[in-house]
Amino acid sequence: MSRVEIPQGYRTPLNVYEMQRAIEFIKSNFKTNLCNALNLRRVSAPLFVDENSGLNDNLNGYERPVAFDIPDVGVNAQVVHSLAKWKRLALKRYDFNAGKGLVTDMNAIRRDEEVDNVHSIYVDQWDWEKVITREDRTVNYLKHTVRDIVGAICETNDALGVAFPSLHTAICRDVFFVTSQELEDQYPDLTPKQREDTVCKEHKTVFLMQIGKTLRSGNKHDGRAPDYDDWELNGDILVWNDVLGHALELSSMGIRVDEASLRSQLKAAGCEDRAELPFHKMLLGGELPLTMGGGIGQSRICMHMIGTCHIGEVQVSLWDEETRKTCAANGVRLL
Repeated sequence: MSRVEIPQGYRTPLNVYEMQRAIEFIKSNFKTNLCNALNLRRVSAPLFVDENSGLNDNLNGYERPVAFDIPDVGVNAQVVHSLAKWKRLALKRYDFNAGKGLVTDMNAIRRDEEVDNVHSIYVDQWDWEKVITREDRTVNYLKHTVRDIVGAICETNDALGVAFPSLHTAICRDVFFVTSQELEDQYPDLTPKQREDTVCKEHKTVFLMQIGKTLRSGNKHDGRAPDYDDWELNGDILVWNDVLGHALELSSMGIRVDEASLRSQLKAAGCEDRAELPFHKMLLGGELPLTMGGGIGQSRICMHMIGTCHIGEVQVSLWDEETRKTCAANGVRLL
């Protein structure tokens, strides 16, 4: 079912050739800026994992992974939803020390995604993870890292404006921090999405904290798997998107669970059986480093900086017939 909306008077900002040049510029420039800001090194990452390893991201718990058997290996594999847990194990295997981290180009398929202007079944992210100390597991350290990431985004956007003078997207460097409970208290009659739109329209760049926990209303602002982010120390980087006229999530990130928060969150989510999976056993046994990390949407960053109205203008995916017809009728070129 088509959920595409074309802003009145919209025209694709660049021709096809210049669009590809701009995408290449953003992706190469931002990865360098991010690595410099967070002290990250590039590593190779899997497209799929063993379904019994516990390494695949459970997301909200209802999304079905794309799965297939591998006869010669003797296992069933799942295409990753994200690399949230795999990265933490990789930091241990690759001998990363505190203060150092990794980044990788993550490609995923989310078959149950409800596609619209900013959602696609194909997901491309800069997935990063960094080793931290027990003393770093604080809100202040989280906020400091968020400011570093936003700084890297703004530096890339500034450079893009010089290389492509016709692009004029403004991104605010000053981050407004707010918790999901504070936002519910301030706007109790709005939906979570409406709250995000309201706060982003006012503050432009927002870090919405504590995603996944149950609020005083008995609802959650949004779902978050219980076995990677600590729900008290995570959040989403949101920006106001002028083209679409609403908030746009660029990154989901956080300080990861330690032994205590993992047990607590598995119990709250009603999935304590996961504690018997290999990854979870290692974490509960103190065999994995303390980390923080996240995913930053590559196509989301590109569409926001370039100023497109549809994510299909900057990535290749599959769309329903009605979406393709609507876009074609309005001069929106889907790749």
